[in-house]
Amino acid sequence: QVQLRESGGGLVQPGGSLRLSCVASGFTFSTYRMSWYRQAPGKERELVAFISSADGSTNYADSVKGRFTISRDNAKNTVYLQMNSLKPEDTAAYFCNTLRSGRAYWGQGTQVTVSS
Repeated sequence: QVQLRESGGGLVQPGGSLRLSCVASGFTFSTYRMSWYRQAPGKERELVAFISSADGSTNYADSVKGRFTISRDNAKNTVYLQMNSLKPEDTAAYFCNTLRSGRAYWGQGTQVTVSS
């Protein structure tokens, strides 16, 4: 079955950096688009970034452009989210996501807290 496991969250000061990882299993990772979403308390889940399977092209929410970088290592079945210049408004639970046969799959999430 499809499994997504995120890691790498934590507490960081404003201006700091974190790298999130999501290890996938149960499907042919290299052939699927992978995405990162986030959800802050009291807010809807929002798309942060995605990376295509075909050519590795990427797309970002305006709020994170220039600060976050999504990448993938198909040999390790892993997608990453490098987050730099973190702001308090980046505080949220971050989720890995993929779509397979019309169904969305999610990891359990990893918490990122940006605070001094």
